[in-house]
Amino acid sequence: MATGLVRRAISRVQSSPAAKLVCIRAHASEVEAQQVEPKARPLSDSKTFQIYRWNPENPSKPELQDFQINLKECGPMVLDALIKIKNEIDPTLTFRRSCREGICGSCAMNIDGCNGLACLTKIPEGKSSTITPLPHMFVVKDLVVDMTNFYNQYKSIEPWLKRKNPPPVTGKEVPQSKKDREKLDGMYECILCACCSTSCPSYWWNPESYLGPAALLHANRWIMDSRDEYTKERLDAICDEFKLYRCHTILNCARACPKGLNPGKQITNIKQLQLSNAICVNRFVYLSESKYDKLMYSQLLRVKWQIDVGIG
Repeated sequence: MATGLVRRAISRVQSSPAAKLVCIRAHASEVEAQQVEPKARPLSDSKTFQIYRWNPENPSKPELQDFQINLKECGPMVLDALIKIKNEIDPTLTFRRSCREGICGSCAMNIDGCNGLACLTKIPEGKSSTITPLPHMFVVKDLVVDMTNFYNQYKSIEPWLKRKNPPPVTGKEVPQSKKDREKLDGMYECILCACCSTSCPSYWWNPESYLGPAALLHANRWIMDSRDEYTKERLDAICDEFKLYRCHTILNCARACPKGLNPGKQITNIKQLQLSNAICVNRFVYLSESKYDKLMYSQLLRVKWQIDVGIG
């Protein structure tokens, strides 16, 4: 009799409206699980790139052209997006590239307001990004800039080993201690991409007279090389109110360098060497009427103060 009562109680529960509703919902869930439709791609999968365009064959005003790509079908780097746009959307888009590994420096450009290498810069988050050439450089076409002046300045500092005496052993390389070799760290890694120089306001306004962070970093690299025997001549060659002393230690160069170098530190080292070695002191023992000589004198006083207080 007890068994009969239990069966009737279960029957009443199963036939109640609440129980029927639970059964209907469970059945609906099973149907939905069996008929799952593919989800639509989220909006974040699509990104718009605003890219600087200018063609010398049609020299109208430059413009920003929009290109939209699916990030699910693209590599993670900005260079991947540019290659996809060129291969699939607009083959006339022009930019430099080569190694894709941050070694050659070819793909330097301005990405969302910051200089960098397209091959090392991940595609920024957000719905759109703006890509322009390196700032304050003559544009050849689209994202390609004229690097002639930049390379001429690099050439002017004579970036090669100069010796007055032959090597200790004929036909052999000049020996260098491990300690002296370590002094070149933070300089030899430069790949001459021009990200630092084109981020420097002093270089923007004096591109033909101020050597810029990249060239001066390489100048210090050879000044600090123990195998080089032209240190005095190298220092004296760049002791100029424009070549060296246009640097005002803004340090945009350090922030822009894709290799993590600090050109500003190397420039300060050159100034300190000039002051401590008194190579150019005969040019600064007086204050002439020239505003540039006054500026140079004040710069040297600032460097002397940095040495005295132990900074820089």
